[in-house]
Amino acid sequence: MSQSIVPTISSGTAGPLGILHLPRLWQKASLAAAGKLHSDYPGCGMGYDQMVLDGLGIEREAFLAFIATKPTYVQTEVWVQANATKLNAESVAALNAAITGYIHSDETRTGICSAVGRADDGSIRDAINLNNLDDWNTFHGQELA
Repeated sequence: MSQSIVPTISSGTAGPLGILHLPRLWQKASLAAAGKLHSDYPGCGMGYDQMVLDGLGIEREAFLAFIATKPTYVQTEVWVQANATKLNAESVAALNAAITGYIHSDETRTGICSAVGRADDGSIRDAINLNNLDDWNTFHGQELA
């Protein structure tokens, strides 16, 4: 039986192009295309995934068709350079600011903190860190044998 994989590349990670979340989007979409993505995760969702595509001016279906060819991450950045209509310093800075500035609702924060066994003292508000905690907890909860 093939085990599904929890993506653990953080949305706060950027590759050489400096685009936050792109490495995670590549990993999730690649795992989904191979039928190996954990069922709790979308291969290309409507949150950060769509923010990256929209922020770079990349058509969703074209990106997913490219990912289906099983590219490496480096090949994905080359493809992005060739296909993004908004790839410049200003658009990347705006996208990265939107990603780092995204704050989950109090309800989402409370739910994640509860699920991971951390007191919700309100000190972690950003979605990147809350999502990291959620990913790591989901990974830990998997049967790794």
